[in-house]
Amino acid sequence: MKQSVKLIVGNWKMNGAAGGLEQVRLLAKALKAEPTANHVVLCPPSTLLERIGAAVAGSAVQVGAQDCRAEPSGAFTGCVSAELLGEAGAKYVILGHSERRAGFAETDELVAAKARAVLTAGLSPIICVGETLEQRDAGKAADVVERQVRGSVPDEAGTAAFAVSYEPVWAIGTGRTPTLDQIAEIHAVVRRVLAERFRSAGETAPILYGGSVNPKNAADILHVDGVGGALVGGASLKADDFLAIIRAA
Repeated sequence: MKQSVKLIVGNWKMNGAAGGLEQVRLLAKALKAEPTANHVVLCPPSTLLERIGAAVAGSAVQVGAQDCRAEPSGAFTGCVSAELLGEAGAKYVILGHSERRAGFAETDELVAAKARAVLTAGLSPIICVGETLEQRDAGKAADVVERQVRGSVPDEAGTAAFAVSYEPVWAIGTGRTPTLDQIAEIHAVVRRVLAERFRSAGETAPILYGGSVNPKNAADILHVDGVGGALVGGASLKADDFLAIIRAA
């Protein structure tokens, strides 16, 4: 199933100091001059949410965050709740990125709890799933991703807006990408599970691809059957590169 309107999300990770704001202004200016039908989201560090929100005001760009705490408030030093992110202007929250699953030992259960918090706050979760190279080489990619989708996407998602992003761990930041057939295969697995669980909502929720997406490969990836958008890393830090990916959709 091809989706004509794509969701293109930029994940800045722990990048984007003051100089990044000028790139955002250039992006917003370009999208005002030549609007896109696609949905565009920038997810900077949470310290920049309000400033970037102001920079993209009046354009098609929305802002999102990269993680949140599952609890709405409390004695959690250094953490940010979904409610606080919403107050800062976030509309989306990336959850379960492989860098958090690996570096912070986040489980499917924790990702699902965070997704519930995001939905309760009226925001849209972007839930990341993906296999390691060892799992793919062992022929377990589809099984791993299916397990993650079932465990990380909460039942409450069926009544709200959400997205799933397939990011093979071995492709993130490496310059390597799966073949188009491999991407299509895993996206079909994700769609099957979502449709089984959520019926019509699961049939229409965007399924993004992430993992070394750049201006050179974006058009091919974004036109794979079942790919509803992209979660873009480093290329989203430069207005020209990110704009090229948006236009490629």
